[in-house]
Amino acid sequence: MTNKEQVDQEMNLKDENINEETVENTSPEMEIEDEGPQTESEENKLEYEVADLKDKYLRLYSDFENYRKRTAKERLDLISTASEDVIRDLIPIVDDFERGLKASENEAEGAKVREGNLLIFQKLGKILGSKGLKPMDDLVGKPFDPETQEAITQIPAPSEELKGKVVDVIEKGYVLGDKVVRYAKVVTGA
Repeated sequence: MTNKEQVDQEMNLKDENINEETVENTSPEMEIEDEGPQTESEENKLEYEVADLKDKYLRLYSDFENYRKRTAKERLDLISTASEDVIRDLIPIVDDFERGLKASENEAEGAKVREGNLLIFQKLGKILGSKGLKPMDDLVGKPFDPETQEAITQIPAPSEELKGKVVDVIEKGYVLGDKVVRYAKVVTGA
């Protein structure tokens, strides 16, 4: 063996010894200690992710519950006022009936016609009442309410008690459920 081969062989042995020493010095306990902080941080990350996902889930669930309640309420409102347009169109017919009945009161010959008109008017009123339509009655002498009434004009009050109150009703107002379908047109006292 030549010197060169012998030196190469010794170098290889030294490299093997160094590799064996590093393997021996690196025990499994050291690896766990080195990975300990990493696993704790991974656990913290996972716990944070779980908490974050729970929070997102709760928020999404509460948003869905609010949406469900809101749509249920809107559905009930829609059902209660679904016939509002039809009823609004029928109100002028009711007004015409009332005017016709008042005009026919003075005529003696039209007693039978007046009775027939009155029966039709009462039947129509019952049907509309069953659908939730209610007339605003007995407004004369009560304080003016801009939420349900529309003031057409203002006249000098016939008495001190009628100042700022309704003196006369020109056109009847109607309420469907809790919603005003047509505002009452009134004359107020000044």
